[in-house]
Amino acid sequence: MKEIFDIRNGYTPSKSNVEYWENGIIPWFRMDDIRENGRILSNSIQHIARKGVKKSGIFPANSLIMSTTATIGEHALIKTNFVCNQQITCFSLKQEYSSKINIKFVFYLFFNFGEWCRNNVNNGGGLPIINTAKLSTYKIPIPTIEKQKRIVSILDRFDKLCNDISEGLPAEIEARRKQYEYYRDKLLSFKEQ
Repeated sequence: MKEIFDIRNGYTPSKSNVEYWENGIIPWFRMDDIRENGRILSNSIQHIARKGVKKSGIFPANSLIMSTTATIGEHALIKTNFVCNQQITCFSLKQEYSSKINIKFVFYLFFNFGEWCRNNVNNGGGLPIINTAKLSTYKIPIPTIEKQKRIVSILDRFDKLCNDISEGLPAEIEARRKQYEYYRDKLLSFKEQ
């Protein structure tokens, strides 16, 4: 992970400083955003003002985030420039890998990565946590960009069938209709005696 991603933890600007939050325009992601709005996000529930951004700056669009404190391993692909809270770690693709890695391919790999994180937490008596040093050691396969795109295309279709009622329900009804016709014809065809 550390070879292909810049890995940084999120932060929360001081809530007592109204200037950090008033008229906020920069998306500030938390676990609630994933829980309420899914895993591919272009906007957040809360926003911060430019004054609330740390010197380390804003995370770039097309980065992945993962919860690494308390709730471990939940992730999302963020399609806009953003910041996130301290319970989340951000994975921004390094420039030299931008033509070699399809971020949506890695998004799908993060389901396995999340499971690995849950199995490798450091409990130390408090909240479960997995630190950036541990996250950095995880290895992912990097097939050719063409293979990555093909895998993404297949998984996107399955995801749409499973999660988009306008796509999934008609496909399921059609499959059941064909199944019904098959068994109806089979059950009603009698051999002559």
